[in-house]
Amino acid sequence: MSGHKKMVGPVIRGADADLADAVIEAIEADNPGEEVLVEDAGGYIRISVPQRCRLSRASLETALGYSFELSKLELSLSAFAGRMKATDDELLWYLERQD
Repeated sequence: MSGHKKMVGPVIRGADADLADAVIEAIEADNPGEEVLVEDAGGYIRISVPQRCRLSRASLETALGYSFELSKLELSLSAFAGRMKATDDELLWYLERQD
């Protein structure tokens, strides 16, 4: 077995469980072939993917069933692992600088 994988991704407040479920579904869709780990600690839900985690607005809206501005997700983020890059259409968590 190779070394420990570095995990990145969002941590959603537990009070926003419906949103967290949709984020999980969208991250699974946006990161095909990657292992998506979910740790529900009650007060928060940590969603992790090895190395790079992509969340697109389109996938999140499909999971939610309605239009959603990604900037509003930041209100439900209690933290995140890795660096985060945000655009209107996607959020990306990653380990190293992406030049």
